[in-house]
Amino acid sequence: MSAELLSILALILMFVVATAFPVNLGALALVGAFLVGTLAAGMGTDDILGAFPGSLFVILVGVTLLFAIATNNGTVDWLVRAAVHLVRGRIVAIPLVIFAIAALLTAVGAPAPAVAAILAPIAYGFAAQYKIHALLIGLMVAHGTQAGAFSPISVLGGIVNGVTKEAGLPSSNLVLFLSSFAFNAAAAVIVFLMFGGPGLARRTVSDGPSEEEVAEETLADGTSGGAVGAPGGSGASGSVSGATGGGTATIARPGTGLRLTVHQALTLAGIVGLCAGVLAFKLDLGLTAVTVAVILSLTSPKANKGAVERVAWPTVLLICGVVTYVGVLQEIGTIDWVGTHVAAIGVPLVVALLICYVGGVVSAFASTVGILGALVPLAVPFLSQGTLGPIAMIAALSVSSAIVDVSPFSTTGALLVANVRGMDRDVFYRKLLGYGAAVVVIGPLAAWALLVVPGWLG
Repeated sequence: MSAELLSILALILMFVVATAFPVNLGALALVGAFLVGTLAAGMGTDDILGAFPGSLFVILVGVTLLFAIATNNGTVDWLVRAAVHLVRGRIVAIPLVIFAIAALLTAVGAPAPAVAAILAPIAYGFAAQYKIHALLIGLMVAHGTQAGAFSPISVLGGIVNGVTKEAGLPSSNLVLFLSSFAFNAAAAVIVFLMFGGPGLARRTVSDGPSEEEVAEETLADGTSGGAVGAPGGSGASGSVSGATGGGTATIARPGTGLRLTVHQALTLAGIVGLCAGVLAFKLDLGLTAVTVAVILSLTSPKANKGAVERVAWPTVLLICGVVTYVGVLQEIGTIDWVGTHVAAIGVPLVVALLICYVGGVVSAFASTVGILGALVPLAVPFLSQGTLGPIAMIAALSVSSAIVDVSPFSTTGALLVANVRGMDRDVFYRKLLGYGAAVVVIGPLAAWALLVVPGWLG
């Protein structure tokens, strides 16, 4: 049995074991990376450890630590009240505004993970305070970041357009951008309808929840509020507390004013500094977030004591372990092996569909940037034959590879899991995993059917 096939079977076995037993999938993936890399591929320890996503680890730790501090001192609650004030209390507008802001930031060049890292904790503040379904608000962040991700000045748009230009293939910046925007906007509409969006139209607030909203309520999906990554934590000016997995949750009414305390003002300045540093000065997201968190901890050591314990460590292990294993797959050559066998089929429409699925499935576990950088060149010989329209095929492949970033194993999806409020994290993870699996199945098929097939038929 080849190392490539063995590595795929090992991945399937890991999912089965993690489903049947209470074992962290990330830990299993690290063991799989060690065994498969060493025994099947003859990789050295340094090569295996080199696949560990150090940058993603620092991003997850840095961002969740920063927003644990921000939740403790009430800054997140203040941001919630300020945003609700801006939309004049129309709760139904909140998810739509989150989607629009995320799309705008990525369209002007901000990396999607950076936008998700900044917006997700704030968006979950809305979910916790105003009983917006955590999946609704989180997926608005995720699909919003991908809606603008292929503009001509964005990171992904630049990669795809650069590769196609170097290959001498025709390209269209507008088609690429509008395709991604349209598919993610359609997904956002479906999410809005699925997870209680229409019901929000009947609810309004002023600067805080109504008397009914502050009464004790039963959350069917469970609740884990307070600090990021800390079930049952509490903030300074508002809290969500309750038993994980269900029961009652008391949502405290925040003050109706928008006055900032000194610690909140410093935290807000730190978040603004993080945004400016990452978006304008291209600083590393994870390291900048850790730096801001440490500075805030030094300004108020007592208030921020215990923030490190509230980092979502099980989530960090889960995501980093799986990504490490995928890195070993790439090092072994499994991704190229799959792509080569797919391209050898010879039926253009079938090959196009399978390439889209390869992009979608692999990108759900790995870097979208890396997958597009590998698959677009892989598809160039196939596209050069002229049997399919290159513009439509590249757009379909890009949409297939990016829309699956809602997976909890991608950077964006991992940030959603790590920062979730208003729903038990394990429940949220399972629901996001189910939604992500549905997108992996439907997304590439829809992109192929709506972008590739019409060009083939017409």
